Amino acid sequence: MIYFIGITNDLHLEKNNSIENVDLLSFKWYWVDFSEATEDEIKHLSKTFHFHPLAIEDCVQEFQRSKLDYYREYTFYVTHAVREEENEIKKDEVDFFISENYIVTFHKKPSLEITKVWNLLLAQDNLEKWDPYYVFYEILDKIVDNYFPIVYKIEDELESMIKKTEIKSMDQLMDDLFETRNMLLNLLHIVNPMRDLLYRMLNSHHLNLNRVEERREYFNDIYDHLLKLSEMVMTNREVTADIRDSYLSLNSHQTNKVMKTLTIITSIFAPLTFIAGIYGMNFKHIPELTWDYGYFISLGMMVVIGVLMLVWFWWRGWFK
Repeated sequence: MIYFIGITNDLHLEKNNSIENVDLLSFKWYWVDFSEATEDEIKHLSKTFHFHPLAIEDCVQEFQRSKLDYYREYTFYVTHAVREEENEIKKDEVDFFISENYIVTFHKKPSLEITKVWNLLLAQDNLEKWDPYYVFYEILDKIVDNYFPIVYKIEDELESMIKKTEIKSMDQLMDDLFETRNMLLNLLHIVNPMRDLLYRMLNSHHLNLNRVEERREYFNDIYDHLLKLSEMVMTNREVTADIRDSYLSLNSHQTNKVMKTLTIITSIFAPLTFIAGIYGMNFKHIPELTWDYGYFISLGMMVVIGVLMLVWFWWRGWFK
């Protein structure tokens, strides 16, 4: 669908669900939203707005990196909203064509952020502060704000993971840990390009648009949020690495304890097995076999040897 909002020169708002019969030049500025557009509706990008074919191609072909491209009469932005679906981070591309007198948004899936700003604009009584770049700011701000709940949820999961080290098995803990690391990596691939986009936007000399300069503090605020997000994601990845190393060290320590116990048992029983092996041989003439107390003497020797070895192991600190 294609949705249209136009702001007249006397700051009145007109809404239309079609741009077929709309005189775009009669408005001070306007907003056209391509939401889940059909192939025929997509043709308006070139037929009505005469956007560059490469920019249109970036809209149609998803999975572009967040970026901005400068054209003579407008600027093209590629951004990404995020959502969590079945414990996976999904990103939805939202594209913008912005000029002094229009903003065109394009998204193949429903965008909660655009819907919120659209309804917010429709509810306004005073439209003096609104313009294409303010609409862009409002949408971008809500896109970035929606990153935070996902990061906070991951932090809670990491805290829970640390507390449950004695409840869950090591295999389950490692599976959860690597799943979390994968989510953080996906977030990092979204947040960092968005951060670079804002940095380029704020520091570029190509954008000689007064509207950007007027609202620099607004976009600076979004940039600060993205910096914070990037730091949070990186910190959480470091935490997952520390947890992973702790798990591996704990697993290695437990393995060493088991091996030490088995070594002690094996060391104690080795001489006992040696004694039992000698007197278990099927030779006819073994002098000790005829002793009246040979059986008790051999058992006593085994007990004494076992006790002496236990004392020696304790003295060497093997049981600490």
